[in-house]
Amino acid sequence: MLFTAFILDVIANTIYPARITIENGIFKEVTPITINESFSVDFPGLMMPGFIDSHIHIESSMVSPAQFARVAVRHGTTSVVCDPHEIANVLGIEGVEAMIENASKVPFNFYFTAPSCVPATVFETSGAVLDSDAIKYLLKKDEIVALGEMMNFPGVINGDEEVHRKLELARAYGKPIDGHAPLVTGGDLDKYLATGISTDHECSNVLEALEKKVKGMKIMVRDGSSALNMEGLFDIEEGSKSIDFSKYNNMLLRDIFENGIYSPLFDFIVSDDKHPNDLIKGHLNLSVRKAFDLGIDLLKAINMVTINPSYHYRLNCGAIIPGAQADFIIVDSIHDLNILQTYVGGECVFDGENVLFDAPKMITKNTVKASKKTPEDFDIHYDGDECEVNVIECFDGELLTKKATAKLSVKDGVIQPDIYQDVLKIAVVERYGGNTIANAFIKGFGLKKGAIASSIAHDSHNIIVIGYNSQMMADAVNQIIDDKGGIAVVSEDFSDSLPLPIAGLMSNEDVYEIADKLGVLHKMASSLGCQVEAPFMTMAFMALLVIPSIKISDKGLFDGDNFEFMDVVIE
Repeated sequence: MLFTAFILDVIANTIYPARITIENGIFKEVTPITINESFSVDFPGLMMPGFIDSHIHIESSMVSPAQFARVAVRHGTTSVVCDPHEIANVLGIEGVEAMIENASKVPFNFYFTAPSCVPATVFETSGAVLDSDAIKYLLKKDEIVALGEMMNFPGVINGDEEVHRKLELARAYGKPIDGHAPLVTGGDLDKYLATGISTDHECSNVLEALEKKVKGMKIMVRDGSSALNMEGLFDIEEGSKSIDFSKYNNMLLRDIFENGIYSPLFDFIVSDDKHPNDLIKGHLNLSVRKAFDLGIDLLKAINMVTINPSYHYRLNCGAIIPGAQADFIIVDSIHDLNILQTYVGGECVFDGENVLFDAPKMITKNTVKASKKTPEDFDIHYDGDECEVNVIECFDGELLTKKATAKLSVKDGVIQPDIYQDVLKIAVVERYGGNTIANAFIKGFGLKKGAIASSIAHDSHNIIVIGYNSQMMADAVNQIIDDKGGIAVVSEDFSDSLPLPIAGLMSNEDVYEIADKLGVLHKMASSLGCQVEAPFMTMAFMALLVIPSIKISDKGLFDGDNFEFMDVVIE
Protein backbone atom coordinates (compact mmCIF):
# COMPACT_ATOMS: atom_id res chain seq x y z
CA MET A 1 0.00 0.00 0.00
CA LEU A 2 1.55 3.27 -1.17
CA PHE A 3 -0.04 6.70 -0.88
CA THR A 4 0.56 10.36 -0.06
CA ALA A 5 -1.21 12.32 2.66
CA PHE A 6 -0.89 15.22 5.05
CA ILE A 7 0.05 13.57 8.35
CA LEU A 8 0.12 14.66 11.97
CA ASP A 9 3.51 13.82 13.44
CA VAL A 10 2.81 13.43 17.18
CA ILE A 11 6.51 13.18 17.97
CA ALA A 12 7.54 16.44 16.29
CA ASN A 13 4.07 17.96 16.89
CA THR A 14 3.75 19.20 13.34
CA ILE A 15 1.83 18.54 10.13
CA TYR A 16 3.46 17.88 6.74
CA PRO A 17 2.85 15.97 3.51
CA ALA A 18 4.45 12.54 3.31
CA ARG A 19 4.75 9.48 1.13
CA ILE A 20 3.71 6.43 3.14
CA THR A 21 4.32 2.77 2.42
CA ILE A 22 2.56 0.02 4.39
CA GLU A 23 3.58 -3.63 4.23
CA ASN A 24 2.07 -6.46 6.28
CA GLY A 25 0.17 -4.01 8.44
CA ILE A 26 3.30 -2.03 9.39
CA PHE A 27 4.47 1.44 8.34
CA LYS A 28 7.55 0.65 6.22
CA GLU A 29 8.27 4.16 4.92
CA VAL A 30 7.15 7.63 6.02
CA THR A 31 9.00 10.20 3.90
CA PRO A 32 8.29 13.94 3.98
CA ILE A 33 7.76 15.35 0.47
CA THR A 34 7.81 18.79 -1.09
CA ILE A 35 4.66 20.42 -2.40
CA ASN A 36 4.95 21.32 -6.10
CA GLU A 37 2.67 21.74 -9.10
CA SER A 38 2.19 18.00 -9.50
CA PHE A 39 1.53 17.38 -5.80
CA SER A 40 -1.66 15.56 -4.85
CA VAL A 41 -2.88 13.54 -1.89
CA ASP A 42 -4.79 10.27 -1.79
CA PHE A 43 -6.96 11.15 1.21
CA PRO A 44 -9.29 14.17 1.45
CA GLY A 45 -8.44 14.93 5.09
CA LEU A 46 -5.66 14.78 7.66
CA MET A 47 -4.02 11.47 8.53
CA MET A 48 -3.47 10.94 12.27
CA PRO A 49 -2.56 8.02 14.54
CA GLY A 50 -5.56 6.05 15.77
CA PHE A 51 -6.66 7.00 19.26
CA ILE A 52 -5.69 4.92 22.30
CA ASP A 53 -7.83 4.79 25.45
CA SER A 54 -5.27 3.88 28.09
CA HIS A 55 -7.74 3.00 30.85
CA ILE A 56 -11.19 1.60 30.22
CA HIS A 57 -13.44 -1.19 31.44
CA ILE A 58 -15.12 -2.64 28.36
CA GLU A 59 -17.80 -4.20 30.54
CA SER A 60 -19.24 -0.74 31.29
CA SER A 61 -20.20 -0.38 27.64
CA MET A 62 -22.59 -3.30 28.33
CA VAL A 63 -21.48 -5.05 25.14
CA SER A 64 -18.86 -7.65 24.30
CA PRO A 65 -15.35 -6.57 23.26
CA ALA A 66 -16.16 -7.35 19.63
CA GLN A 67 -19.28 -5.17 19.70
CA PHE A 68 -17.33 -2.43 21.50
CA ALA A 69 -14.76 -2.43 18.70
CA ARG A 70 -17.49 -1.95 16.10
CA VAL A 71 -18.59 1.34 17.63
CA ALA A 72 -15.14 2.54 18.75
CA VAL A 73 -13.68 2.55 15.24
CA ARG A 74 -16.45 4.91 14.16
CA HIS A 75 -14.94 7.48 16.51
CA GLY A 76 -11.31 6.93 15.55
CA THR A 77 -10.31 4.66 18.43
CA THR A 78 -8.08 1.81 17.28
CA SER A 79 -6.61 0.61 20.60
CA VAL A 80 -7.64 0.29 24.24
CA VAL A 81 -5.81 -0.74 27.38
CA CYS A 82 -8.65 -2.39 29.24
CA ASP A 83 -8.84 -3.71 32.76
CA PRO A 84 -11.25 -6.69 32.81
CA HIS A 85 -11.65 -6.66 36.57
CA GLU A 86 -15.43 -6.38 36.26
CA ILE A 87 -15.83 -9.79 34.66
CA ALA A 88 -12.91 -11.12 36.71
CA ASN A 89 -14.86 -10.39 39.89
CA VAL A 90 -17.69 -12.51 38.49
CA LEU A 91 -15.89 -15.33 36.66
CA GLY A 92 -12.21 -15.06 37.57
CA ILE A 93 -9.57 -16.15 35.04
CA GLU A 94 -12.29 -17.81 32.98
CA GLY A 95 -13.89 -14.41 32.45
CA VAL A 96 -10.61 -12.69 31.56
CA GLU A 97 -9.77 -15.37 29.01
CA ALA A 98 -13.28 -15.14 27.53
CA MET A 99 -12.71 -11.40 27.01
CA ILE A 100 -9.32 -12.00 25.39
CA GLU A 101 -10.76 -14.69 23.12
CA ASN A 102 -13.67 -12.56 21.92
CA ALA A 103 -11.40 -9.53 21.45
CA SER A 104 -9.01 -11.53 19.27
CA LYS A 105 -11.73 -12.14 16.67
CA VAL A 106 -11.94 -8.54 15.42
CA PRO A 107 -9.47 -6.12 13.74
CA PHE A 108 -8.91 -3.88 16.74
CA ASN A 109 -6.12 -3.62 19.32
CA PHE A 110 -7.25 -4.86 22.71
CA TYR A 111 -4.48 -4.71 25.30
CA PHE A 112 -5.38 -6.06 28.73
CA THR A 113 -4.19 -5.53 32.28
CA ALA A 114 -4.17 -8.23 34.95
CA PRO A 115 -6.90 -7.36 37.49
CA SER A 116 -5.03 -6.69 40.73
CA CYS A 117 -7.95 -6.48 43.17
CA VAL A 118 -10.39 -9.34 42.79
CA PRO A 119 -12.23 -8.78 44.98
CA ALA A 120 -11.49 -5.12 45.61
CA THR A 121 -11.83 -5.70 49.37
CA VAL A 122 -12.58 -8.49 51.82
CA PHE A 123 -15.72 -6.63 52.90
CA GLU A 124 -17.89 -7.95 50.06
CA THR A 125 -18.80 -11.21 48.33
CA SER A 126 -17.43 -11.72 44.83
CA GLY A 127 -17.79 -14.53 42.35
CA ALA A 128 -14.05 -15.19 42.22
CA VAL A 129 -10.71 -14.45 43.83
CA LEU A 130 -7.53 -13.75 41.88
CA ASP A 131 -4.58 -14.37 44.16
CA SER A 132 -0.92 -13.75 43.34
CA ASP A 133 -0.63 -17.14 41.59
CA ALA A 134 -3.48 -16.16 39.28
CA ILE A 135 -1.82 -12.79 38.63
CA LYS A 136 1.44 -14.57 37.75
CA TYR A 137 -0.44 -16.75 35.27
CA LEU A 138 -2.01 -13.69 33.63
CA LEU A 139 1.15 -11.58 33.53
CA LYS A 140 2.80 -14.25 31.40
CA LYS A 141 0.26 -13.69 28.62
CA ASP A 142 1.30 -11.54 25.65
CA GLU A 143 -2.09 -9.78 25.73
CA ILE A 144 -1.45 -8.52 29.28
CA VAL A 145 0.56 -5.28 29.19
CA ALA A 146 0.30 -4.13 32.81
CA LEU A 147 -0.95 -4.87 36.31
CA GLY A 148 -4.43 -3.39 36.58
CA GLU A 149 -5.35 -0.54 38.88
CA MET A 150 -4.30 -1.22 42.46
CA MET A 151 -7.49 -0.17 44.23
CA ASN A 152 -6.51 -1.67 47.56
CA PHE A 153 -4.42 1.34 48.54
CA PRO A 154 -4.80 0.58 52.27
CA GLY A 155 -3.25 -2.82 51.56
CA VAL A 156 -0.36 -1.20 49.71
CA ILE A 157 0.22 1.42 52.41
CA ASN A 158 -0.07 -1.01 55.32
CA GLY A 159 2.15 -3.70 53.80
CA ASP A 160 -0.38 -6.45 53.00
CA GLU A 161 1.76 -9.40 51.91
CA GLU A 162 -0.51 -10.69 49.13
CA VAL A 163 -0.93 -7.20 47.69
CA HIS A 164 2.82 -6.63 47.66
CA ARG A 165 3.39 -10.05 46.10
CA LYS A 166 1.29 -8.96 43.12
CA LEU A 167 3.27 -5.72 42.85
CA GLU A 168 6.54 -7.65 42.97
CA LEU A 169 5.36 -9.92 40.16
CA ALA A 170 4.54 -6.96 37.92
CA ARG A 171 7.96 -5.48 38.53
CA ALA A 172 9.59 -8.86 37.86
CA TYR A 173 7.82 -9.17 34.51
CA GLY A 174 8.71 -5.57 33.65
CA LYS A 175 5.11 -4.44 33.28
CA PRO A 176 3.73 -1.06 34.42
CA ILE A 177 1.43 -0.90 37.45
CA ASP A 178 -1.72 1.19 37.24
CA GLY A 179 -2.88 3.07 40.31
CA HIS A 180 -6.16 3.99 41.96
CA ALA A 181 -5.60 6.33 44.89
CA PRO A 182 -8.48 8.77 45.40
CA LEU A 183 -7.52 11.59 47.79
CA VAL A 184 -4.41 9.69 48.98
CA THR A 185 -1.81 12.28 49.95
CA GLY A 186 1.34 12.98 51.97
CA GLY A 187 3.23 10.09 53.51
CA ASP A 188 0.58 7.57 52.48
CA LEU A 189 1.02 8.61 48.87
CA ASP A 190 4.79 8.25 49.21
CA LYS A 191 4.38 4.66 50.44
CA TYR A 192 1.97 3.93 47.61
CA LEU A 193 4.35 5.25 44.95
CA ALA A 194 7.39 3.51 46.42
CA THR A 195 6.02 0.18 45.13
CA GLY A 196 6.34 1.26 41.49
CA ILE A 197 2.73 2.28 40.87
CA SER A 198 2.93 4.78 38.03
CA THR A 199 -0.51 6.11 37.05
CA ASP A 200 -3.66 7.46 38.66
CA HIS A 201 -7.08 8.17 37.14
CA GLU A 202 -8.85 9.14 40.38
CA CYS A 203 -7.73 12.78 40.71
CA SER A 204 -10.76 14.98 41.29
CA ASN A 205 -9.07 18.35 41.86
CA VAL A 206 -5.99 20.23 40.70
CA LEU A 207 -4.15 20.11 44.01
CA GLU A 208 -4.46 16.33 44.18
CA ALA A 209 -3.18 15.97 40.61
CA LEU A 210 -0.38 18.42 41.30
CA GLU A 211 1.03 16.52 44.27
CA LYS A 212 0.88 13.21 42.45
CA LYS A 213 2.51 14.65 39.33
CA VAL A 214 5.35 16.28 41.27
CA LYS A 215 5.98 12.96 43.02
CA GLY A 216 6.31 11.15 39.71
CA MET A 217 2.87 9.77 38.83
CA LYS A 218 1.42 9.98 35.37
CA ILE A 219 -1.99 11.60 35.57
CA MET A 220 -4.97 10.17 33.71
CA VAL A 221 -7.77 12.68 33.18
CA ARG A 222 -11.05 10.79 33.29
CA ASP A 223 -13.87 11.71 30.96
CA GLY A 224 -16.37 8.92 31.46
CA SER A 225 -20.11 8.59 31.79
CA SER A 226 -20.45 8.91 35.56
CA ALA A 227 -17.08 10.36 36.60
CA LEU A 228 -16.55 13.63 34.74
CA ASN A 229 -13.27 14.92 36.16
CA MET A 230 -11.98 16.83 33.14
CA GLU A 231 -13.63 20.13 34.01
CA GLY A 232 -12.37 20.07 37.59
CA LEU A 233 -8.82 19.19 36.62
CA PHE A 234 -8.44 21.55 33.68
CA ASP A 235 -9.85 24.54 35.58
CA ILE A 236 -6.42 25.52 36.88
CA GLU A 237 -7.37 29.04 37.93
CA GLU A 238 -10.13 27.80 40.22
CA GLY A 239 -8.12 24.84 41.49
CA SER A 240 -5.07 26.92 42.35
CA LYS A 241 -6.89 29.16 44.81
CA SER A 242 -6.25 26.74 47.68
CA ILE A 243 -2.54 26.25 46.97
CA ASP A 244 0.17 27.71 49.18
CA PHE A 245 2.81 28.56 46.58
CA SER A 246 5.49 29.12 49.22
CA LYS A 247 5.70 25.35 49.67
CA TYR A 248 6.83 24.78 46.12
CA ASN A 249 9.96 25.62 44.13
CA ASN A 250 9.45 23.78 40.89
CA MET A 251 9.70 24.83 37.25
CA LEU A 252 6.58 22.89 36.35
CA LEU A 253 4.58 24.76 38.98
CA ARG A 254 5.83 28.13 37.78
CA ASP A 255 4.86 27.23 34.23
CA ILE A 256 1.44 26.15 35.42
CA PHE A 257 0.51 29.10 37.56
CA GLU A 258 2.56 31.98 36.22
CA ASN A 259 2.47 31.29 32.49
CA GLY A 260 -0.69 29.25 32.17
CA ILE A 261 1.20 26.31 30.64
CA TYR A 262 -0.58 23.48 32.38
CA SER A 263 -0.76 20.76 29.73
CA PRO A 264 2.41 19.10 31.15
CA LEU A 265 0.51 18.37 34.36
CA PHE A 266 -1.51 15.69 32.57
CA ASP A 267 -0.44 12.62 30.61
CA PHE A 268 -3.48 10.71 29.38
CA ILE A 269 -7.17 11.23 28.65
CA VAL A 270 -9.15 8.09 29.53
CA SER A 271 -12.75 6.92 29.70
CA ASP A 272 -12.58 4.47 32.62
CA ASP A 273 -16.29 3.68 32.25
CA LYS A 274 -18.33 4.60 29.18
CA HIS A 275 -22.01 3.74 28.95
CA PRO A 276 -23.43 2.69 25.55
CA ASN A 277 -25.67 5.74 25.20
CA ASP A 278 -22.58 7.95 25.50
CA LEU A 279 -20.35 5.69 23.41
CA ILE A 280 -22.58 5.91 20.35
CA LYS A 281 -22.15 9.70 20.41
CA GLY A 282 -18.36 9.65 20.51
CA HIS A 283 -15.29 8.48 22.34
CA LEU A 284 -11.83 10.03 22.60
CA ASN A 285 -12.52 12.29 19.62
CA LEU A 286 -15.05 14.15 21.76
CA SER A 287 -12.78 14.12 24.81
CA VAL A 288 -9.91 15.72 22.89
CA ARG A 289 -12.18 18.45 21.56
CA LYS A 290 -13.51 19.01 25.07
CA ALA A 291 -9.96 19.29 26.45
CA PHE A 292 -9.12 21.89 23.83
CA ASP A 293 -12.26 23.87 24.68
CA LEU A 294 -11.13 23.84 28.33
CA GLY A 295 -7.76 25.37 27.46
CA ILE A 296 -5.47 22.41 26.85
CA ASP A 297 -3.10 22.75 23.90
CA LEU A 298 -4.67 20.75 21.06
CA LEU A 299 -1.52 18.86 20.08
CA LYS A 300 -0.83 18.00 23.74
CA ALA A 301 -4.39 16.70 24.06
CA ILE A 302 -3.90 14.51 20.98
CA ASN A 303 -0.62 13.23 22.45
CA MET A 304 -2.59 12.14 25.53
CA VAL A 305 -4.51 9.64 23.39
CA THR A 306 -1.74 8.57 21.00
CA ILE A 307 1.99 8.66 21.68
CA ASN A 308 1.81 9.04 25.48
CA PRO A 309 -0.05 5.79 26.16
CA SER A 310 2.03 4.06 23.47
CA TYR A 311 5.28 4.95 25.25
CA HIS A 312 3.99 4.12 28.72
CA TYR A 313 2.53 0.70 27.89
CA ARG A 314 5.17 -0.08 25.22
CA LEU A 315 2.65 -0.47 22.44
CA ASN A 316 3.68 -0.63 18.80
CA CYS A 317 1.15 2.00 17.73
CA GLY A 318 0.24 5.61 18.47
CA ALA A 319 2.46 7.30 15.86
CA ILE A 320 2.92 7.33 12.09
CA ILE A 321 6.52 6.17 12.00
CA PRO A 322 8.41 3.34 10.28
CA GLY A 323 8.11 0.08 12.20
CA ALA A 324 4.87 0.95 13.98
CA GLN A 325 1.61 -0.84 13.33
CA ALA A 326 -0.35 1.02 10.67
CA ASP A 327 -3.27 2.15 12.83
CA PHE A 328 -4.48 5.51 11.61
CA ILE A 329 -7.51 7.66 10.97
CA ILE A 330 -8.49 10.26 8.40
CA VAL A 331 -10.22 13.30 9.90
CA ASP A 332 -11.83 16.31 8.29
CA SER A 333 -9.75 18.72 10.40
CA ILE A 334 -7.53 18.65 13.45
CA HIS A 335 -10.00 20.81 15.38
CA ASP A 336 -13.28 19.09 14.53
CA LEU A 337 -11.93 15.50 14.50
CA ASN A 338 -14.84 14.13 12.52
CA ILE A 339 -13.77 10.64 11.47
CA LEU A 340 -13.78 10.00 7.72
CA GLN A 341 -12.01 6.64 7.75
CA THR A 342 -10.37 4.31 10.28
CA TYR A 343 -7.58 1.82 9.56
CA VAL A 344 -6.20 -0.95 11.77
CA GLY A 345 -3.06 -2.75 10.63
CA GLY A 346 -3.29 -0.98 7.29
CA GLU A 347 -6.80 -2.29 6.59
CA CYS A 348 -9.86 -0.05 6.43
CA VAL A 349 -12.29 -1.00 9.19
CA PHE A 350 -14.60 2.02 8.91
CA ASP A 351 -15.21 3.73 5.56
CA GLY A 352 -17.08 6.75 6.87
CA GLU A 353 -20.47 5.06 6.75
CA ASN A 354 -20.06 1.37 7.50
CA VAL A 355 -18.00 -0.74 9.88
CA LEU A 356 -16.33 -3.41 7.76
CA PHE A 357 -16.25 -6.35 10.18
CA ASP A 358 -18.71 -8.44 12.17
CA ALA A 359 -18.80 -9.24 15.90
CA PRO A 360 -18.75 -12.91 16.97
CA LYS A 361 -20.78 -13.82 20.04
CA MET A 362 -19.30 -14.20 23.51
CA ILE A 363 -20.77 -16.93 25.70
CA THR A 364 -20.39 -17.28 29.48
CA LYS A 365 -22.20 -19.29 32.14
CA ASN A 366 -25.02 -17.85 34.24
CA THR A 367 -23.76 -16.30 37.46
CA VAL A 368 -27.00 -14.92 38.92
CA LYS A 369 -27.93 -17.64 41.41
CA ALA A 370 -29.90 -15.64 43.96
CA SER A 371 -33.30 -16.80 45.18
CA LYS A 372 -36.39 -14.68 44.63
CA LYS A 373 -36.91 -11.89 47.17
CA THR A 374 -39.88 -10.65 49.19
CA PRO A 375 -40.68 -7.08 50.25
CA GLU A 376 -39.77 -7.94 53.83
CA ASP A 377 -36.21 -8.61 52.72
CA PHE A 378 -35.78 -4.87 52.20
CA ASP A 379 -37.13 -3.65 55.53
CA ILE A 380 -34.95 -2.18 58.29
CA HIS A 381 -36.51 -2.68 61.71
CA TYR A 382 -36.40 -0.39 64.76
CA ASP A 383 -38.23 -0.38 68.07
CA GLY A 384 -39.52 3.17 68.45
CA ASP A 385 -41.41 5.92 66.67
CA GLU A 386 -38.41 7.71 65.17
CA CYS A 387 -34.70 7.12 64.71
CA GLU A 388 -31.59 8.73 63.28
CA VAL A 389 -29.77 6.89 60.50
CA ASN A 390 -26.54 7.16 58.57
CA VAL A 391 -27.13 8.02 54.92
CA ILE A 392 -25.06 7.72 51.75
CA GLU A 393 -25.14 11.12 50.02
CA CYS A 394 -24.31 10.85 46.34
CA PHE A 395 -23.76 13.51 43.68
CA ASP A 396 -24.49 13.52 39.98
CA GLY A 397 -21.31 12.92 37.97
CA GLU A 398 -19.19 12.02 41.01
CA LEU A 399 -17.95 8.73 42.45
CA LEU A 400 -17.10 10.29 45.79
CA THR A 401 -19.91 10.25 48.37
CA LYS A 402 -20.41 12.02 51.68
CA LYS A 403 -21.64 10.79 55.03
CA ALA A 404 -24.98 12.27 55.97
CA THR A 405 -27.63 11.59 58.58
CA ALA A 406 -31.42 11.83 58.66
CA LYS A 407 -34.22 11.46 61.17
CA LEU A 408 -36.80 9.01 59.87
CA SER A 409 -40.15 7.86 61.15
CA VAL A 410 -40.91 4.24 62.07
CA LYS A 411 -44.15 2.50 61.12
CA ASP A 412 -45.06 -0.97 62.42
CA GLY A 413 -41.48 -1.46 63.47
CA VAL A 414 -40.06 -0.63 59.98
CA ILE A 415 -38.00 2.51 59.29
CA GLN A 416 -39.62 4.57 56.53
CA PRO A 417 -37.87 6.44 53.70
CA ASP A 418 -38.69 10.12 53.32
CA ILE A 419 -39.13 11.62 49.84
CA TYR A 420 -39.28 15.13 51.31
CA GLN A 421 -35.72 14.71 52.55
CA ASP A 422 -34.87 12.69 49.40
CA VAL A 423 -33.90 9.75 51.62
CA LEU A 424 -34.52 6.47 49.81
CA LYS A 425 -33.78 2.84 50.55
CA ILE A 426 -30.74 1.12 49.05
CA ALA A 427 -29.83 -2.55 49.23
CA VAL A 428 -27.23 -4.95 47.88
CA VAL A 429 -28.29 -8.56 47.26
CA GLU A 430 -25.57 -11.21 47.00
CA ARG A 431 -26.02 -13.00 43.68
CA TYR A 432 -23.60 -15.93 43.83
CA GLY A 433 -25.75 -18.29 45.92
CA GLY A 434 -25.24 -16.96 49.45
CA ASN A 435 -28.37 -14.76 49.33
CA THR A 436 -27.17 -12.23 51.92
CA ILE A 437 -28.76 -8.77 51.81
CA ALA A 438 -27.62 -5.46 53.27
CA ASN A 439 -30.04 -2.55 53.58
CA ALA A 440 -29.33 1.15 54.15
CA PHE A 441 -30.42 4.63 53.06
CA ILE A 442 -29.28 6.99 50.32
CA LYS A 443 -29.99 10.54 49.17
CA GLY A 444 -29.26 12.31 45.91
CA PHE A 445 -31.29 10.18 43.49
CA GLY A 446 -34.61 11.95 43.85
CA LEU A 447 -36.89 8.96 43.18
CA LYS A 448 -40.45 9.63 44.30
CA LYS A 449 -41.80 6.12 43.63
CA GLY A 450 -40.83 2.75 42.20
CA ALA A 451 -37.37 1.23 42.16
CA ILE A 452 -34.32 0.72 39.94
CA ALA A 453 -32.00 -2.30 40.12
CA SER A 454 -28.93 -3.68 38.38
CA SER A 455 -26.52 -6.61 38.47
CA ILE A 456 -23.76 -4.10 37.67
CA ALA A 457 -22.46 -3.04 41.09
CA HIS A 458 -18.74 -2.35 41.20
CA ASP A 459 -16.71 -4.31 41.68
CA SER A 460 -18.17 -7.59 42.92
CA HIS A 461 -21.35 -7.06 40.88
CA ASN A 462 -23.96 -8.24 43.27
CA ILE A 463 -27.46 -6.93 42.66
CA ILE A 464 -27.97 -3.34 43.79
CA VAL A 465 -31.37 -1.69 44.13
CA ILE A 466 -32.66 1.77 45.11
CA GLY A 467 -36.30 2.57 45.77
CA TYR A 468 -38.96 4.15 47.87
CA ASN A 469 -41.11 1.04 48.24
CA SER A 470 -40.01 -2.42 49.46
CA GLN A 471 -42.45 -4.19 47.14
CA MET A 472 -41.06 -2.37 44.13
CA MET A 473 -37.50 -3.13 45.24
CA ALA A 474 -38.31 -6.84 45.46
CA ASP A 475 -39.98 -6.76 42.03
CA ALA A 476 -36.96 -5.05 40.48
CA VAL A 477 -34.49 -7.52 41.98
CA ASN A 478 -36.62 -10.48 40.92
CA GLN A 479 -36.68 -9.16 37.36
CA ILE A 480 -32.87 -9.11 37.38
CA ILE A 481 -32.86 -12.71 38.61
CA ASP A 482 -35.29 -13.74 35.85
CA ASP A 483 -33.15 -12.01 33.21
CA LYS A 484 -29.96 -13.69 34.53
CA GLY A 485 -28.49 -10.24 34.98
CA GLY A 486 -29.22 -6.78 33.68
CA ILE A 487 -30.97 -3.53 34.59
CA ALA A 488 -34.59 -3.08 35.64
CA VAL A 489 -36.99 -0.22 36.37
CA VAL A 490 -40.33 -0.92 38.05
CA SER A 491 -43.23 1.10 39.41
CA GLU A 492 -46.92 0.63 40.06
CA ASP A 493 -47.63 1.84 36.50
CA PHE A 494 -44.93 0.24 34.34
CA SER A 495 -41.82 -1.92 34.29
CA ASP A 496 -39.08 -2.82 31.83
CA SER A 497 -35.61 -4.32 31.80
CA LEU A 498 -32.40 -4.70 29.81
CA PRO A 499 -31.07 -8.29 30.00
CA LEU A 500 -27.27 -8.58 30.22
CA PRO A 501 -26.63 -12.34 30.09
CA ILE A 502 -22.82 -12.17 29.69
CA ALA A 503 -21.79 -12.42 33.36
CA GLY A 504 -24.69 -10.10 34.21
CA LEU A 505 -22.61 -7.28 32.74
CA MET A 506 -22.78 -7.37 28.94
CA SER A 507 -24.80 -8.34 25.91
CA ASN A 508 -23.98 -9.68 22.45
CA GLU A 509 -26.46 -7.28 20.91
CA ASP A 510 -25.38 -4.27 18.85
CA VAL A 511 -24.40 -1.30 21.01
CA TYR A 512 -27.00 0.90 19.32
CA GLU A 513 -29.76 -1.51 20.38
CA ILE A 514 -28.43 -1.58 23.92
CA ALA A 515 -28.17 2.21 23.97
CA ASP A 516 -31.75 2.53 22.72
CA LYS A 517 -33.10 0.26 25.47
CA LEU A 518 -30.92 1.97 28.08
CA GLY A 519 -32.30 5.31 26.91
CA VAL A 520 -35.83 4.01 27.51
CA LEU A 521 -34.86 2.92 31.02
CA HIS A 522 -33.28 6.32 31.69
CA LYS A 523 -36.53 8.03 30.69
CA MET A 524 -38.49 5.67 32.91
CA ALA A 525 -36.21 6.42 35.86
CA SER A 526 -36.57 10.13 35.17
CA SER A 527 -40.36 9.79 35.16
CA LEU A 528 -40.07 8.31 38.64
CA GLY A 529 -38.36 11.52 39.76
CA CYS A 530 -34.71 10.45 39.39
CA GLN A 531 -32.45 13.50 39.16
CA VAL A 532 -29.20 11.71 38.23
CA GLU A 533 -28.13 11.93 34.59
CA ALA A 534 -26.58 8.43 34.54
CA PRO A 535 -28.60 6.73 37.29
CA PHE A 536 -27.55 3.13 36.69
CA MET A 537 -23.85 3.88 36.44
CA THR A 538 -23.98 6.13 39.50
CA MET A 539 -25.91 3.46 41.41
CA ALA A 540 -23.32 0.85 40.41
CA PHE A 541 -20.56 2.84 42.09
CA MET A 542 -22.46 3.01 45.39
CA ALA A 543 -21.09 -0.48 46.03
CA LEU A 544 -17.45 0.40 45.29
CA LEU A 545 -16.01 0.40 48.80
CA VAL A 546 -12.58 1.74 47.81
CA ILE A 547 -14.04 5.15 46.87
CA PRO A 548 -14.66 7.40 49.92
CA SER A 549 -16.55 8.20 51.98
CA ILE A 550 -19.51 5.86 52.49
CA LYS A 551 -20.72 2.92 50.38
CA ILE A 552 -22.58 -0.38 50.76
CA SER A 553 -21.80 -4.04 50.03
CA ASP A 554 -23.83 -7.20 50.50
CA LYS A 555 -22.29 -7.39 54.00
CA GLY A 556 -23.31 -3.94 55.22
CA LEU A 557 -22.94 -0.17 55.19
CA PHE A 558 -19.26 0.73 54.82
CA ASP A 559 -17.15 3.61 56.12
CA GLY A 560 -14.68 4.21 53.28
CA ASP A 561 -12.60 6.67 55.30
CA ASN A 562 -11.86 4.26 58.15
CA PHE A 563 -12.24 1.10 56.04
CA GLU A 564 -14.72 -0.59 58.34
CA PHE A 565 -18.42 -1.31 58.58
CA MET A 566 -20.74 1.19 60.23
CA ASP A 567 -24.21 0.94 61.70
CA VAL A 568 -27.21 2.11 59.72
CA VAL A 569 -29.11 3.21 62.82
CA ILE A 570 -27.38 5.74 65.05
CA GLU A 571 -28.11 4.70 68.62
